[in-house]
Amino acid sequence: MKHTLSVLVEDEAGVLTRIAGLFARRGFNIESLAVGPAEQIGVSRITMVVPGDDAVIEQLTKQLYKLINVLKVQDITTIPCVERELMLLKVNATASTRSEILELVQIFRAKVVDVSDDSLIIEVSGDPGKMVALVQMLNKFGIREIARTGKIALVRESGVNTEYLKSLEARV
Repeated sequence: MKHTLSVLVEDEAGVLTRIAGLFARRGFNIESLAVGPAEQIGVSRITMVVPGDDAVIEQLTKQLYKLINVLKVQDITTIPCVERELMLLKVNATASTRSEILELVQIFRAKVVDVSDDSLIIEVSGDPGKMVALVQMLNKFGIREIARTGKIALVRESGVNTEYLKSLEARV
């Protein structure tokens, strides 16, 4: 199972290297990683997606707390969260395919951020499933390049689990 960890760290040089080293020494992969300033000055939030069972994630959490500069580690996998990712795609776009691509861009609430004679760069943000779906739809045109951020997430204070609500809607 993939787990999403939210880690608050002191914003100092070498913190990310120590965390990556911890994972490397134990042979664990980090599938997604996003780092940026948190709400407090001098603190950064690291959001990472890590494969492993509950016991492995619990052990990694304990190991993370042993590192200096780590302030808080939270496994937010099963907690209602708002999750987003950003992706840029450069896709082939000839005169004959451009209108079909633009329709897809509208359907996915994406936007075109660059145009050339034979390509478009598309920006899309949303949940990771949306990213996969758009890539699948654009593959037939020929994707030249993709750049994706890692997942970012914040716990919902409302406690509303939108994934649960979506599953209820699907049953109706």
